[in-house]
Amino acid sequence: MNNDTYIPFDYMENFILDVFKKVGVPENDAKICADVIISADKRGIDSHGISRLKQLYYDRIKANIQKPLTNLEIKTDNPTTTVIDGNHGMGQVISYKAMELAIKKAQTFGLGMSVVRNSTHFGIAGYYLLQAIEQGMIGICGTNARPSIAPTFGVENMLGTNPLSFGFPTDEEFPFVLDCATSISQRGIIESYERQNKEIPASWVINNTGLTETDPHQVLIDLAFGQAALTPLGGIGEENAGYKGYGYATVVEILSSALQNGAYMKALTGFDEDGNRRPYQLGHFFMAINVEAFINLDKFKKNTGNILRDLRNSKKAPGHKQIYTAGEKEYLAWMERKDKGLLINDALKKDILNLKNELNLHQYKFPFG
Repeated sequence: MNNDTYIPFDYMENFILDVFKKVGVPENDAKICADVIISADKRGIDSHGISRLKQLYYDRIKANIQKPLTNLEIKTDNPTTTVIDGNHGMGQVISYKAMELAIKKAQTFGLGMSVVRNSTHFGIAGYYLLQAIEQGMIGICGTNARPSIAPTFGVENMLGTNPLSFGFPTDEEFPFVLDCATSISQRGIIESYERQNKEIPASWVINNTGLTETDPHQVLIDLAFGQAALTPLGGIGEENAGYKGYGYATVVEILSSALQNGAYMKALTGFDEDGNRRPYQLGHFFMAINVEAFINLDKFKKNTGNILRDLRNSKKAPGHKQIYTAGEKEYLAWMERKDKGLLINDALKKDILNLKNELNLHQYKFPFG
């Protein structure tokens, strides 16, 4: 029996906001965090939306491995570049302000870049691309993450899922936003498969013996204990160009650590040498490119829109009626969801009710529990 429930987005965003405030996140920062999370659900990226609220943010704050007060520290500030220490605060707040700084520099000098060390999970990369796009700029960003991906010809989880993300303004109803991991899949999607009791495809995960795994429950256990790893874009070995995903994941790792003298790879497990939990020490990078420094913004938008329209209007493969461009499916997801609200499945209901009761948020009345 399907017990899924829809709740208005504004109502759930207020709930998320109050959860963060209850655990000590200042209101303005909490608004940023809530907006990043709900934006993922609005755009159909359910693996990074409210399903992550308890596990990735609330639980980590309660465990004292993430700070609710974001003490962002500027370590180096030049005309076009900034080096930031996030001091283990809220990743969304650190990232919002880092991209904001990059945009301000790009408004003056045409280009701006911020790099961050000692941060935490920042949600969807696309959120920060949209910051730049809204200012008529090209946005580029990425982050490293706890080790998950095995290098080509290897089986050990060394690199994070490390998204390399790009955003461009267009003359269409939606911008071009490419926000995806450099692995075939990532933990959030595998967690979604587990909730559905659904096997994952055989190409997604390789274990320490070199065999693939498809049971999402076992995969999550083996990933946690280093007994399995995600495969890079392209998959296992070189036949399907897995070395390309491996290479791009390495690019993101370097840009997320080397420039800011931050932690990388095995230092990002969230555990010290004695097995005690500690902050994840993540690194990010954010770039803003002022289109007007190169070309009139409207001309750029039209040119970009023409490229995307030509792609979508090209000849379709048999059995396929539509070709998509990056950002289109997220726009369509919002068009479908904006009037329905946020879909709450049984697993999410449990988390929401636990948070409501633990934090005495009894002003929220849900049609479940």
